[in-house]
Amino acid sequence: MTTRQTLRLDGQRLWDNLMRLAAITDPDRPYTRRSFSPRFCEGRAWLAEQFAAAGLAVRIDAAGNLIGRREGVGADAPAVLIGSHSDTVPAGGRFDGIAGLLTALEIAQSIDEAGIRLRHPLEVVDFLAEEPSEFGLSCVGSRGMAGMLSAPMLAYRDPVGEQLGHAIDRIGGNTASLATAIRGDIAAYFELHIEQGIVLETGRIDLGLVTAISGITRTEVVFTGSADHAGSTPMDLRKDALVAAAQTVLFVAEQARALAARREGHFVATTGIIEAQPNAANIVPREVRLVVDARSDNRRLVEAFAAALDAETARIAARQPVERSRYAILSDTQPALCDHVLRELLGASAADLGFSTMEMASGAGHDAAFVSHIAPAAMLFIPCRAGKSHAPEEWAEPAALTAGAQVIGEAVLRLDQASA
Repeated sequence: MTTRQTLRLDGQRLWDNLMRLAAITDPDRPYTRRSFSPRFCEGRAWLAEQFAAAGLAVRIDAAGNLIGRREGVGADAPAVLIGSHSDTVPAGGRFDGIAGLLTALEIAQSIDEAGIRLRHPLEVVDFLAEEPSEFGLSCVGSRGMAGMLSAPMLAYRDPVGEQLGHAIDRIGGNTASLATAIRGDIAAYFELHIEQGIVLETGRIDLGLVTAISGITRTEVVFTGSADHAGSTPMDLRKDALVAAAQTVLFVAEQARALAARREGHFVATTGIIEAQPNAANIVPREVRLVVDARSDNRRLVEAFAAALDAETARIAARQPVERSRYAILSDTQPALCDHVLRELLGASAADLGFSTMEMASGAGHDAAFVSHIAPAAMLFIPCRAGKSHAPEEWAEPAALTAGAQVIGEAVLRLDQASA
């Protein structure tokens, strides 16, 4: 029987690499590395150098994912993937995506330095454009790897008119051969991420074992009334689109609280966009556009919310009276379950290393949701200060990052040994 080796990670190197990548940012908007931008490509060039220094063979697949691969010794063994993303939202943080990606690099580098021979190939993956891109699409690279990046999506255009397919090719992908990016040879996928919430920090729990990644449904509602003089139009004769919108915002919050209180799964809903026209102090609002974001790991809750929102916005419009001139589902993704075997493996690894854990759903979207369609996938959360994310104040402690990396590294070794 082969004796399993212990992996020793360099937590300081992991932290230093994280700060080096974070420093590659638009200087006037830290921390910004938007996908497809020159700054993003600069970050990718730095990553490719680090991948190669860690003994990885580096390539960009047809969907634009940057991949570093270390071959295994098992004949035809499927690969173990670890990764996340290097792009950011505008003026985002230093940890979202980056922490998971550089955890993967540190694990691969430590395995190489220790001379550990894995049966499975090991791949470090920087998925392209996980954050919503200028083309209106998120998780571009992981969609491509899962075979869920369609031809109509490739035709999406950014504000200056470039097509998404052209942008993927421009940064090293090859959309003419997009099918070659689809994978069927993955044994497991692991992703570390900051929680982006306050549950772990509040409970003083070291790590979160993700049970599922919430599906996200975004709905557009447009109310159209009449733009009239704010001073001379009597209140009982107004057709105020913003009043209808305000009632909808309240309904969204009240309905979300009610569904969350049922404790049948994670559920949240947010009215994140409100656009009023003509948006002048002395004019009754003629038209208001809302975008409502609903998320849950329980599809039935999302469907119940969507039906209630549809019915209530129609009733609100009739009462005001205004017209509900548009009601449309902009995007709709299903919840993705994390693999329970890999979750148990992460939990056992954490326990043996002395870290506390709790199971929790993810309210945010992640590349793991798309990878889960083609392979067993698991996520591990580390605490972040005050739950702050997508902001320059985003922060995770070095010890928390190292703990998460140690647990995933241990899980990779255990998985590889179990299949030997």
